Amino acid sequence: MSNYTNNLESKLWATCNELRGNMDASEFKNYILGFIFYKYLSEKIDLKLTKELQMDRLTFEEAYNKEEYKEELKNAAIDDLGYFIEPKFLFKNLVELAKLNDEDLVINVERAFKKVTDSVIGQESSDDFQNLFSDVILDSPKLGKEVSDRSRLIGKILTHLSGINFHLDDDEQDILGDAYEYLIGKFASDAGKKAGEFYTPQEVSKLLSKIVTIDKTKLKSVYDPTCGSGSLLLRVSKEANISNFCGQELNQTTYNLARMNMILHDIHFKDFDIKQGDSLEDPQFLDQTFEAIVANPPFSAKWSADKKFLDDERFSAAGKLPPKSKADYAFVEHMIYHLDENGTMVIVLPHGVLFRGSAEGKIREHLVYEKNYLDAVIGLPANLFYGTSIPTCILVFKKCREINDDILFIDASKDFEKIKNQNKLRDEDIEKIFNTYKNRLEVDKYSHRASMDEIKENDFNLNIPRYVDTFEEEEPIDLKEVVSELHKINEEMKEIDAELKKYCDELGIDAPIFE
Repeated sequence: MSNYTNNLESKLWATCNELRGNMDASEFKNYILGFIFYKYLSEKIDLKLTKELQMDRLTFEEAYNKEEYKEELKNAAIDDLGYFIEPKFLFKNLVELAKLNDEDLVINVERAFKKVTDSVIGQESSDDFQNLFSDVILDSPKLGKEVSDRSRLIGKILTHLSGINFHLDDDEQDILGDAYEYLIGKFASDAGKKAGEFYTPQEVSKLLSKIVTIDKTKLKSVYDPTCGSGSLLLRVSKEANISNFCGQELNQTTYNLARMNMILHDIHFKDFDIKQGDSLEDPQFLDQTFEAIVANPPFSAKWSADKKFLDDERFSAAGKLPPKSKADYAFVEHMIYHLDENGTMVIVLPHGVLFRGSAEGKIREHLVYEKNYLDAVIGLPANLFYGTSIPTCILVFKKCREINDDILFIDASKDFEKIKNQNKLRDEDIEKIFNTYKNRLEVDKYSHRASMDEIKENDFNLNIPRYVDTFEEEEPIDLKEVVSELHKINEEMKEIDAELKKYCDELGIDAPIFE
């Protein structure tokens, strides 16, 4: 990581710490990430339009003051960037108002946000920009009781951010995107149980992304049905060129964050499609399949399990529905439905999916034996995820497996680094898992390729210890050596007692010695 990246990240986080006050991290993130995003939009449009006006020897602001340029500038920005910001509402001009201690600053910021979303009405980019700033609640009493109080706090945030150079003119887009991801991760670590709603640790995302892109440098599409902040989708793009990003997110606030994250990572609005809603109950991509699918869904979440889903193509083939109390296999079946015939799907789930019986047992047998979709089971360390300490596993599914293909089991539960209260996969841990999976290696006490006959003998119970024996025999105890050591300790105690009695006699007290 470059010094510039480290410097940018530390400056952004320092701003958060200085200005957050008593506001909860999960709330304050909406403000700081929203303002960073608005600063990016402002600098992006200012830079682009000023560059296009070089031949006219005009800046964006100068040209916009001339009536003959206004409509052309707006159309050019919306066609290419998907949005428009009037010069007076550019971030740098809002900062000038903040420096003047404008008591109505917060009202002007609110107008600026509305102008951006109004500019996309009826445009192709409408779905990607509508209501993006709805969680930056500028009339919240937590920012201050009066408009002037809120303006003062917002002014501090804007002024601090104005001093941080995003270097958009230096092709540093990836660095700014990584810094944004860094902030999302820092907020996740502070947010406790709420973090699981919007963030997958980068180390886990890296592993999933490497697996789903094996031997591929280009992917026509990637999909995440529980996309959170979009970090997992974006991580896949570090391993392969992605033509189209698709995702669905239930939480409105996190849905907004995912769209911001895409735009800030310079993913063109035509190249991503993030929808809001429940992927199981209200799927938004039913007519599409994807070459790569990744997900870290909420573990053992509840769902309706309505009988109508027995007629739904996503769930009907197994003949049973996952229980209301645990939607894990509902997500698995939903994702498999959307998987291309030559595609790969990876999903993080709790260990219970490997062995729970009843309806889940029947669905597991259907997917493993009747369909032969399961390619690998990878056991991860406990306490990797924010908000839960339970051990998890990765399931890898493919539709193109041959009848005689084995299933690879990997027990990576003991390979990690402990950092404070959180466990973390190291680069060497990720590489070990990845290389073992890619080459389907059998490693003593680490991995095993199980035939379908083995799986069948275990009644389709996929619990990893049934296939990977990690038992370590203890060295035999030398009893003579133990007795000798006890005698030695006894002699040392006698010497200590004698020394202690000597000092107690000098003090005229009884020595605390017990025979």
